[in-house]
Amino acid sequence: MAKKVVATLKTGVGKQFTKCIKMVKSEKTGAYIFKESIVPNDQIKEFFEGKK
Repeated sequence: MAKKVVATLKTGVGKQFTKCIKMVKSEKTGAYIFKESIVPNDQIKEFFEGKK
């Protein structure tokens, strides 16, 4: 099944999206957590600024 997902992302439609991983510090514990999201290419800046 993973091969199907990878093959889908390599087509013309999949090139319009990027997987972004952001490290965020938790306010409760102080530990760092990672937030992952697949974002359209024109919204990458907003994702890393924390608006989304």
